[in-house]
Amino acid sequence: MTLGALALQPEMDDELQPFIGLAPFMRLAFSGINLKPIGAKLIEHAASHPNDSHTLMNLAIVLFLTGNRDLALATQMEALQLQQIYRIPASGEEKLRVLALMAPGDLMANTPVEFLVENSEISLDILYVGEGVPPAPELPDHDVMFVAIGESDENRPLLKELENLPKTWARPILNSPAQISLLSRDCACRLLSSASGIEMPVVVRMDKQTLEKIGRKELPIENFISDGSYPLIARPVGSHAGHGLEKLDTADAILDYLQKSQCDEFYVARFVDYRSKDGQFRKYRIMLIGGRPFICHMAISSNWMIHYLNAGMTDSAEKRAEEADFMAAFDEDFVPRHKEAFHAIAERLGLDYVGIDCGETPDGKLLIFEADSDMIVHAMDPADMFPYKQPAMRKLFGAFREMLVKTAASRSV
Repeated sequence: MTLGALALQPEMDDELQPFIGLAPFMRLAFSGINLKPIGAKLIEHAASHPNDSHTLMNLAIVLFLTGNRDLALATQMEALQLQQIYRIPASGEEKLRVLALMAPGDLMANTPVEFLVENSEISLDILYVGEGVPPAPELPDHDVMFVAIGESDENRPLLKELENLPKTWARPILNSPAQISLLSRDCACRLLSSASGIEMPVVVRMDKQTLEKIGRKELPIENFISDGSYPLIARPVGSHAGHGLEKLDTADAILDYLQKSQCDEFYVARFVDYRSKDGQFRKYRIMLIGGRPFICHMAISSNWMIHYLNAGMTDSAEKRAEEADFMAAFDEDFVPRHKEAFHAIAERLGLDYVGIDCGETPDGKLLIFEADSDMIVHAMDPADMFPYKQPAMRKLFGAFREMLVKTAASRSV
């Protein structure tokens, strides 16, 4: 999409500007295009058309992507006072209607469903619900509902409120709110750590005061973490993408860490050294769709704290070649080796769509870092540099859409 394609339409008193949605804006940002001129244009239009909810929601997305979180949240809520449902039409003839249930919040608050159905014959209606959001006066007809609300402290009361939804809704529902609630790091650990073929260290949520006492050696870590020993890893509750995540080799390191942090609660776990024989760390993002695993990417780094964007994949043809080989052999090699683990994840989490960030331990177990239903899955990487990703992502998107179609077809007549 070009900047010209985002130009505002001619003014029409009885018609909203088009809702563009997350995927096109994120694609622009991902490709390095400056979104601030677009944001300025949206701000100008919103100032003269304060009841244009589409413009306000588009502006909120741009503000999130340009790092203006507080203003983005306020703008999003302003849009939601005017309208609670935002539609992305099917590409071509509509063959399936999906209603995605979302909560107000930043770009990590919900499953980015738009990427999964983009440019398909599936129409997507996004219904926002939650604190401060007025109820929609009328719901669009749909074939299947997908609960896209992610697990978080902010969303947990809403997920609790929606627990009985699958029992009462007239249409099939994918991703039970009750099961999504079980994806917190400490709860997911309790569900998965005992499964055969899985390594997932005990994760404990603790307040700053308790962690400080451990750092001062007033409390032994073993009192809280049954497999606890240094080094530990700690991260603020609610953090993502490695923000505030550190490896703590000693008790003194805990005190140094807390001095730098303004957070009140943390997740703490034993660090697992998952280096391969060549000394590199490898981290995988895998989505389970209807229980079947699909590979999204593999990141390779000399640093244990890997994220795809900091692993230097664009700088290394050798790393990309290894990732390409890994993705090509994923179904015949990696999946059979971890068949038991994948079966346990699907069975114990009980979700139709869920992702894991994981590695492999030296003894061959699947090392799970986290499980979430709201991980971003996309095909935005440049095809000239990552030609092997497009087929893999088409396969994943196809599986998700097939699940939607089959679920809709299962509806009792």
